[in-house]
Amino acid sequence: MAAFARNNLPTLKKTGSYYVMHILVAAAVAYAVTGNLLMSLTLSLLEPTVQAFAFFFHEKAWQRIALRRAVPAAAA
Repeated sequence: MAAFARNNLPTLKKTGSYYVMHILVAAAVAYAVTGNLLMSLTLSLLEPTVQAFAFFFHEKAWQRIALRRAVPAAAA
């Protein structure tokens, strides 16, 4: 697990900052819609948590695409 974290540190940091920002925005929107603090906190933690995992894997997929494009360009 430690090796995984070291190898993915920039993406994990980016994912973490995105997660915090997303929670704050989601809480504000949920509170504006519901007017209920408990409901807004619940919604703001659930949805961004799922999104953070999705973002991490989305970022890794884009890194792989960029790497695949760089290899043929370097060979030419």
